Amino acid sequence: MKRLTYLILIPLSLLLSTGCQKASVFTSSVDAIKAEDFQQEIDGKKTDLYTLTNENGMGMKVTNFGARVVALCVPDKEGNPVDVVLGYNTLQEYLDYPENFLGAAIGRYGNRIGKGTFELNGEIYQLAKNDGPNHLHGGPKGYFDVVWNAKKISPSKIEFTYQSPDGEEGYPGTLDITMTYELTPDNEFRIEYSATTDKPTVCNLTHHSYFNLSGEGAETINDHLLMIDADFITPVDSTLIPTGELESVFDTPMDFTIATPIGDRVNDEYYQLAFGGGYDHNWIINKHGGEVEYAAKLKSPVSGIVMEVITDQPGIQFYGGNFIDGTAIGKSGKAYVYRSALCLETQHFPDSPNKPDFPSTTLLPGEKYSHVCKYKFSVEE
Repeated sequence: MKRLTYLILIPLSLLLSTGCQKASVFTSSVDAIKAEDFQQEIDGKKTDLYTLTNENGMGMKVTNFGARVVALCVPDKEGNPVDVVLGYNTLQEYLDYPENFLGAAIGRYGNRIGKGTFELNGEIYQLAKNDGPNHLHGGPKGYFDVVWNAKKISPSKIEFTYQSPDGEEGYPGTLDITMTYELTPDNEFRIEYSATTDKPTVCNLTHHSYFNLSGEGAETINDHLLMIDADFITPVDSTLIPTGELESVFDTPMDFTIATPIGDRVNDEYYQLAFGGGYDHNWIINKHGGEVEYAAKLKSPVSGIVMEVITDQPGIQFYGGNFIDGTAIGKSGKAYVYRSALCLETQHFPDSPNKPDFPSTTLLPGEKYSHVCKYKFSVEE
């Protein structure tokens, strides 16, 4: 397996001796995010803001509206806290722009389902078409737009639960979901999902934080170095629905098996980039026999912050911020501009319910859906 390597690797825990321990977990802009600005009642349920920290200088603020990560601060190579995710200062801003998915839990089906329809056990289900002719991220009121039950387990861990009723957004079966966010001693933002159903259904949950490791509000991620441990993608048609084929990344701009600046080839004349307006594709993670395996690695040359993505899922969606248009103003008062953030979403493949050769996303009564995703942070000179 090819990985991104550098001369010096400094775990975040070692930064405790270089000033991070004395620094605030949060940046001044994140300190300004107040719980009272997230306390409302939506659909009869109360919303709030929660703070998580670990002993190594990491801090997170999350809301139970959409189980959204509002801020995630990690130390940079100088030991200074940097907020590495896009977000807003108030709940009202999330309500005003719900479908940009900033920091949200995604389901019942993450990514796209072609023509908003699928067949299961001989019955055809019609879902909302909220992405051109297709269904995206669970529909116009997916899990990003509902209030989750929240229980803080420890200073570093919170549990979210949600019962998605039979027929919600057109999906069959009542789905009971438990999801935990944790800042681990290994400097991981760990997400663990589990779900059960009372009827046959489909389930593909994921997480949709927009990352910029140079800091929230920085103007580009095109300078970030990205490695994805994947030899194949699931190529898409002009509506971003997989064709059902597998396509080698080699000798194409989709090859990130060696760490490469994202912007080096994003504007190449290549049909998959034309369809996506840039990178917005599912890579098939190379498997090496482990249950939870390394999928990708991202580095900012500005901050030195490195993020590794580790998961048990077969795919990862790399979205390069092609539709960010500068309309939204973020936490630090800066506009979120074109390609100023990216998503790395661990998942099963898009449109799997209509692609019998793809790994199945069918969940049956008596079975348990499970999914682990870890975003692990460190720094490199």
